[in-house]
Amino acid sequence: MGNLDKIQALFAAYARKDVTAVQSVMADDIIWRIPGHHPLAGPKHGIEEVMALFDQLARADFKAQPLVIAESGDYVVDHHRGWSEVSPGLDLKWCLVFRFEGGKIKEVTNFCEDQHRADIFFNTVYALKPLPDRLA
Repeated sequence: MGNLDKIQALFAAYARKDVTAVQSVMADDIIWRIPGHHPLAGPKHGIEEVMALFDQLARADFKAQPLVIAESGDYVVDHHRGWSEVSPGLDLKWCLVFRFEGGKIKEVTNFCEDQHRADIFFNTVYALKPLPDRLA
């Protein structure tokens, strides 16, 4: 199975909520980078943190529709529509760059069509607790 096939399998497994299949294509020490200034932003280290991110995206009923997926060596680039109808709603194009190592996804960098709109959405859906509770 080529890297492109593994990404397509990842999307299919994610859509059917098959956690084992999702985890099977990831390196144990995967790094998944989420851009922005919101509670979900920043690098996720390891399968456990990546799966926690996916759980949060599911909480917002986030969906993805692949538009273009291309492979070159150890890299796969995925351009997709990502959206949620959870208020305030979001519908943007995203680009993910996957780097493979040893047949598994080692690193993912996520790029967003409109980071400002994404930040507003994620800050609304995943609002931080007010101070001082946030620091406890």
